[in-house]
Amino acid sequence: QVQLVESGGGSVQAGGSLRLSCVAYGYTYNIDCMGWFRQVSGEEREVVAHIYTVGFGTYYADFVKGRFTISQDSAKGTVYLQMNSLEPEDTAMYYCAADTLRCPTDPNEYKYRGQGTQVTVSS
Repeated sequence: QVQLVESGGGSVQAGGSLRLSCVAYGYTYNIDCMGWFRQVSGEEREVVAHIYTVGFGTYYADFVKGRFTISQDSAKGTVYLQMNSLEPEDTAMYYCAADTLRCPTDPNEYKYRGQGTQVTVSS
């Protein structure tokens, strides 16, 4: 079993920055992908970014390209999401997720996910 614990959410004004962290615990040896998705209450989840733990290949949704950066510290078992130039439209609950073998394109298909951390951006 794998447990994911997020931190770093909060409230900022538009144009500000936040860094989310996600620490993976447990049987993490077979985790090949870690990512972030977000959800606004009442709306569908959407993938934000993901990173392969070997090779460090990354993916970003179009709406965050150039503003968000995903990275990892393998020694710490931690994945980060640096969010710059935040917009009110980025307000959502952000979830860390992990999977084996591949990074799902559908956020609902991730094998593991955390409890989420709230990000609120005010105009």
